[in-house]
Amino acid sequence: MAGRSSISFVTGDGLVALQGPKVAIVDVRDGERDLDGHIAGSVHFASARFKEKLPELLQKIKGKETVVFHCAKSQVRGPICARILRDHLNTTSVNEGLMDKAPKVVVLERGFDGWAMAGRPVCSCAGMVCNKK
Repeated sequence: MAGRSSISFVTGDGLVALQGPKVAIVDVRDGERDLDGHIAGSVHFASARFKEKLPELLQKIKGKETVVFHCAKSQVRGPICARILRDHLNTTSVNEGLMDKAPKVVVLERGFDGWAMAGRPVCSCAGMVCNKK
């Protein structure tokens, strides 16, 4: 089954090249987002409540071609949440007509920590949705 395949990763440079209106960046860190900042334009869906917030995320990613997940290092929470979304999309949303086409689901290699350590821009605005691009 396609839903059982491994998750693909995108490098920080790859994300920079991808960023735009057809890409959603999903930050699944829990409290760290408030302390460390976040990638501009990202939405926050904490891993601790990810499954219960999935319907809300589905609305946010409607019309997106790619959904990029990350946590602090993208070793545990980011990949787990990416698989949850991917499996859900493979079994439910597209089949029930909630989306025309399932977006590609990937994980940011090295996560937010790698992004920030590479000197890429970090935003510190408050809120679940960052409106800065």
